[in-house]
Amino acid sequence: MSFADKTRNKMEEMTGAAKERIGDMTDNERMRAEGATQQSEARAKKAGESAKDVGRNARDTFRG
Repeated sequence: MSFADKTRNKMEEMTGAAKERIGDMTDNERMRAEGATQQSEARAKKAGESAKDVGRNARDTFRG
């Protein structure tokens, strides 16, 4: 995973956390849910990129 991808995913996760907190503080259920969803999507992207990296590393190890 490139540094840009990691940074983009982290920013997305942080934005989602901020939205969720603002939604909690203002009693805005829609914003809270949107923030939670945004965080989940960022974490899923992060996990997918990590899995790709593991696959690439394993492939490179076996190729010699």
